[in-house]
Amino acid sequence: MAVKVKICGLTNLEDAAVAVEAGADAVGFVFHKKSPRCAEPQMVKAIVQTLPPFVLPVGVFVNEEVKVVRDLMDGCGLALAQLHGDEPATYCEALGRPIIKAIRLRDRGSFLALAEFQGRAGVRGFLVDAYSPAAYGGTGQVADWSLAAEAATAASIVLAGGLTPENVEEAIRLVRPYGVDVSSGVEVGPGMKDHAKVRAFVQAVRLVSV
Repeated sequence: MAVKVKICGLTNLEDAAVAVEAGADAVGFVFHKKSPRCAEPQMVKAIVQTLPPFVLPVGVFVNEEVKVVRDLMDGCGLALAQLHGDEPATYCEALGRPIIKAIRLRDRGSFLALAEFQGRAGVRGFLVDAYSPAAYGGTGQVADWSLAAEAATAASIVLAGGLTPENVEEAIRLVRPYGVDVSSGVEVGPGMKDHAKVRAFVQAVRLVSV
């Protein structure tokens, strides 16, 4: 099965168009005000309106109120909510929208969170990211691929954390994820994509079969 690709941290129409042209399966928009990649809702809505039917728009939220997430998803036309904070499992049921839950891998104890969320209403899978005490994501730190590989045997996971065009092939071979997610690894600066790197990343993923 071909590994899916999500280009995250998009903030403008030009970068989104390049991601789509390169072959991304999903595009991500950060709605966390403390993030340097925080997107403007009106811009996200404009981008989503340009997307082809099979490119999935994903909103990234961190410890946000349920109503705020619902309103942004509905207003911008987002298909999935990526919960990247400390949201409890009950939050998923209250939200009532399709969800990807981010799990920041620190050690095997992190698998408890995966078990807690698996099977909850709306949870479609998990994004496995590197653990950082300083931030909820987008740090460029490489995730623990051996732990991620264990997680991939138990659930549908999207691998994130420090991926680049240079290391994504090896990561896929070791982890065997459903998909991969990149943000800082294809940037010239926060929220500004390097178009050549976006194309190289997608091409590298397509060369690998799992």
